[in-house]
Amino acid sequence: MLQRLYDRAIKLAASRYAAFWLCLTSFAEASFFPLPPDVLLCPMILARREKAWLYAILCTLSSVIGGLLGWVIGAFLLQYIAMPIVHFYHADQQLLNLQQKFQTYGVWIILIKGLTPIPYKFVTIASGMAHFSILPFLVASAVTRGIRFFLEAILLYHFGPPIQDFIERRMIWVATAFGVILIGGICAFKFI
Repeated sequence: MLQRLYDRAIKLAASRYAAFWLCLTSFAEASFFPLPPDVLLCPMILARREKAWLYAILCTLSSVIGGLLGWVIGAFLLQYIAMPIVHFYHADQQLLNLQQKFQTYGVWIILIKGLTPIPYKFVTIASGMAHFSILPFLVASAVTRGIRFFLEAILLYHFGPPIQDFIERRMIWVATAFGVILIGGICAFKFI
């Protein structure tokens, strides 16, 4: 089953609509969607390494624009949209704690948490809840998301074939590690 999903991701990554799906996933992940764009970004770069930089740019820009939607959700649509997302993740208290921390550490929270496996939507929604200034929010989001996605692009561009071979040989272990990191990021959010 994992092999079929991986083969499907590689096939989708090589399709002519891959960039659209990457942008949509990156945009949605920054405001409400549970899966990170890395799920598409990595196979896309492995399928077409010559487009690694373009994919990193698209992923970064889409994430920042999606983050702006997350900010708007937190600032103006808190009770209607943000709280159901927060309730879904059982993260009410953590979001309130993060909102309070924005008063002191706003830019640093965005920069640090944007690099971690903690779902970025929590950072964007909390930024809006705290009515954190929009320009520093956008700049910090562009920096942190750009670092993350360009780092992936650099690694996959330079070491793509060995990484792809490793993934294909150890599919179960890679999928398990990815799941642990994703779940760990959500759990870490509850304690940070």
